[in-house]
Amino acid sequence: MSTVLIIGAGGVGSVVTHKCAELPTTFSEITLASRTVSKCDAIAASVSQRYGVHINTAKIDADNVSETVELIKQVEPSLVINVALPYQDLPVMDACLEAGVHYLDTANYEPPNEAKFEYHWQWAYQERFEKAGIKALLGSGFDPGVTNVFTAWALKHHFDEMHYLDIVDINGGDHGQAFATNFNPEINLREVTAPCRHWEDGDFQETDAMSVSKQFTCPEQVGTYSIYRMYHEEMESLTKHIPTIKRAQFWMSFSENYLKHLEVLQNVGMTRIDEVEYNGQKIVPLQFLKAVLPNPGELGKTTTGRTCIGCIIRGIKDGKEKAVYIYNICDHEKCFAEVGSQGVSFTTGVPAMIGAKLLLEGKWATSAGVWNMEQNDPDPFMDDLNKYGLPWTCVELSPEAAKSLSVTT
Repeated sequence: MSTVLIIGAGGVGSVVTHKCAELPTTFSEITLASRTVSKCDAIAASVSQRYGVHINTAKIDADNVSETVELIKQVEPSLVINVALPYQDLPVMDACLEAGVHYLDTANYEPPNEAKFEYHWQWAYQERFEKAGIKALLGSGFDPGVTNVFTAWALKHHFDEMHYLDIVDINGGDHGQAFATNFNPEINLREVTAPCRHWEDGDFQETDAMSVSKQFTCPEQVGTYSIYRMYHEEMESLTKHIPTIKRAQFWMSFSENYLKHLEVLQNVGMTRIDEVEYNGQKIVPLQFLKAVLPNPGELGKTTTGRTCIGCIIRGIKDGKEKAVYIYNICDHEKCFAEVGSQGVSFTTGVPAMIGAKLLLEGKWATSAGVWNMEQNDPDPFMDDLNKYGLPWTCVELSPEAAKSLSVTT
């Protein structure tokens, strides 16, 4: 039994808190902290109503290392689960180092003034975490996170050598809004407007954002969607730790309505991340846009449809070419009925709980240092996905079908 401190009270933070509360034998005491303590209190009230479990709440500025250290010393957790903004990864890691506490997050660090998503800032903590005798588990969400584990599981059970990886993220949900993002608008819009990078010929190749697209038909009647190639951080760690990968690509679905709004917002400068002066004050346009867009944490009550996220993988087994598709389908309305959140928050929050559980049980991150998901044994994580709300399916494809991203018959 362990005490945990969860930092961040958005949609993902709510799911993590609810799912940890379901396992009191693992998470014996939970504290939820955020800049806005009223959000923490609302989540705590929901957990109490659903499970009869008490959640402690606290106010914190996660950018302030000394303030975070002080809270860690008060709470005395075994693990800090960081589901705040990616800008805050390094300050929270610094606080965990100073306090001597294990660390987990769901997305890699991003500098506030540049849309750049890379692991090197966090990988640089390896020696310091080793010397401190503590562990950091990076990217324990869905993508990154589950997609890394899908890939590691496929390598362990289906391939002698892995060559081609396509990660396809489909959100077939409808939130009923004119325009909204399914997770933090600031992070979402930074990601999709950044230049695309994919791994090929031993290096990352850069193309214009959203410049490559195709149609993708999901299994189980989820639907057919336009998917666009974009950069995502799990490709960086997967190609490092599985060096036989010749090409890795990440694809995400976007509706015509989303792209139309995005184009207008870009054209008028609302996706800018540099400061502008307005009425004598400096503001960042994208942060202002975030303030006026619908809160993703409140979309659950109106969202219908399903997500479909998975990995299409080709490689060699016993000297022959082989291909598999591993995927999860998640229903938005069922997620809302269970924890009061839509599916995108659910698919990120459940893996964060599972990663924390396995770390605390000693099954993952078996020595001090900084770990990516695929560096651990995938089997217990895959088992827990089935137990705690994200069941997965693996089907074998013909190499030709996998090459064309055709996963249905």
